[in-house]
Amino acid sequence: METTKILIGYSIYLPIALYLTYYVSKILFKNGKIFMLDIFKGREDIAEATNRLFETGFYLLNIGFALMILQLQLGQDSYQELIERLSYKIGGFSIYLGVMLFFNLYFFFRGKKKAKEAQQEERLVFKA
Repeated sequence: METTKILIGYSIYLPIALYLTYYVSKILFKNGKIFMLDIFKGREDIAEATNRLFETGFYLLNIGFALMILQLQLGQDSYQELIERLSYKIGGFSIYLGVMLFFNLYFFFRGKKKAKEAQQEERLVFKA
C-alpha cells in the first residue's frame, strides 16, 4: 500500500514542480529581456540570445534540483503523512525557486549597472 501512496505523491509533486519552474521562468525571462536590451544597448539579437541562455540554465538548474529532491519516504502508511510530506517538499522547492528568481534579478541589475557605468565612461572619453 505504501508504494501506491508514494506513486501518488510523485504524480502530484512532479507536475507541480515542473509547472512552478515553467511559470517562474516565463515571468522572469519575459521581463528580463528588457534588462538585456538595456545591457546590450538595444542590440536585440545578442540580448535575445543571452536571455535564452539564462533561461536554459534556469530550467536545467531548477528541474535538476526538483528531480534530486524527488524521493518520498513515508514512515506511516497514511494519506495525512503523504500530504504533509508533499506540502513540505513543494514548499521547500517554492522557496528555492524564489531564491533563484532573486539570484537572477541580481544578475540583471548588476548587468544594467555595469552597462550604465560603461556608458558614462564612453561619454567622458567622447567629451575629452
